Amino acid sequence: MKILIFGGGYIGARCHEAWKDSVLSDVRITCKADVLKELETHQPDVVLNAAGIKGKPNVDWCEDHQMESIRGNTILPLEIADACAQKNVYLLHIGSGCIFYGDAPHPDKRWREMDFGNPLPVYSRTKWAADLCLSTLPHVGVGRIRMPIDHVSAPGNLINKLASYSKVIDVENSATVIDDMVDVFYQLMEKRATGIFHVTNPEPVRHREILALYEEIVDPSHINEWIANDDLVKQDLAIKGRSNNVLATDRLAEFGIHMRPTIIALRDTMEKFAKAQKIT
Repeated sequence: MKILIFGGGYIGARCHEAWKDSVLSDVRITCKADVLKELETHQPDVVLNAAGIKGKPNVDWCEDHQMESIRGNTILPLEIADACAQKNVYLLHIGSGCIFYGDAPHPDKRWREMDFGNPLPVYSRTKWAADLCLSTLPHVGVGRIRMPIDHVSAPGNLINKLASYSKVIDVENSATVIDDMVDVFYQLMEKRATGIFHVTNPEPVRHREILALYEEIVDPSHINEWIANDDLVKQDLAIKGRSNNVLATDRLAEFGIHMRPTIIALRDTMEKFAKAQKIT
């Protein structure tokens, strides 16, 4: 299976590193014609779209750059899907679980793949808009991830983020351990699975649990101040409140795909992260 990856950022690069049968496009895709040219050049069996706009230093950037965010997160994925359809190539698009805010309207409070999102910030709205369209297409799968946790140090890694903050909220969320994610994405592409999938480890985790493990395994001297969720905006630490939610992974199970228990995957990742820090 030859995989063509669009988007050379953190997630795209990690997937390329994990898959020997992948090609990471070095072309900045802006339109359908760009995609068609790359498909002609590389002749892939499947495509992974890891391209998108998050903004720097964080998603608050999108609040003042609406059109750039819409082009990168909504229009571009549709252009890629259109080109893939023309060439009869399966597309797996990386979505985001941050389109959900709060508890789901289910007894277990977990959001299902086909629940309607309730996003607030521009970034989340652009991701949700893409999902609405892409999920109707017969050659497209959408893999939603949440709060990536990785043994590789990176600005997008939740371990690096939490460890760098002097003030942290203690909230419960679903999370995606990257080592598990790359395996799940590969299986979804092998199966040409269509529709939406929540690619998160089974049990939710709290920020306090992650930092406790970080202090146990990586840096016993680490300290931070715990603040209330509402204080993020009140103390000007964020322009808009962040998404906190728990996702169900019903559709992965339908395809016989499973991710490791969260606590096992998290400890394994933190131990690898600690070793990598010592090496560097």
